[in-house]
Amino acid sequence: MKMQSLHDLFVNELRDLLSAENQILKALPKMAKAASSEELRMGFEEHLEQTKGQVERLQKVFEEIDMAPRAKKCKAMEGLLEEGAEILEMNAEDAVRDAAMIAAAQKVEHYEIAAYGTVRTYAEMLGFDEAARLLQETLDEEGETDKKLTELAQSINTEAEATV
Repeated sequence: MKMQSLHDLFVNELRDLLSAENQILKALPKMAKAASSEELRMGFEEHLEQTKGQVERLQKVFEEIDMAPRAKKCKAMEGLLEEGAEILEMNAEDAVRDAAMIAAAQKVEHYEIAAYGTVRTYAEMLGFDEAARLLQETLDEEGETDKKLTELAQSINTEAEATV
């Protein structure tokens, strides 16, 4: 895809995000299954449902800008999720693995926060008010998820430290 305008860049980034969200949809059930903390498992399951809604919102954004919702492989998310998959395979105490999964999940959230903030700004600049509103809604959810992970980390990291 040629990048001749901010609109082209906007569409490119939306396609990247659609890929990222679809990759996350596949990874979250594995993360939930691997979590030893009930709170963490429930958090991953809740975020799975939230992510389904985020994909639907992205599809609405594509509709608003009159573009087909086609994904473009998000290599950044692929790499982040590969690191997360390695954590699931590591030989570690349960609390240590949970702490590592939280760290991996926060890396994903921070990537999404940056990406959604960028495309929301592009939407505003391009006059796509409804798209900007939808993207802001997702951005807000991603921020809340990051805060929840930080709160969970406080107790799980303490538990992981005690395994020494």
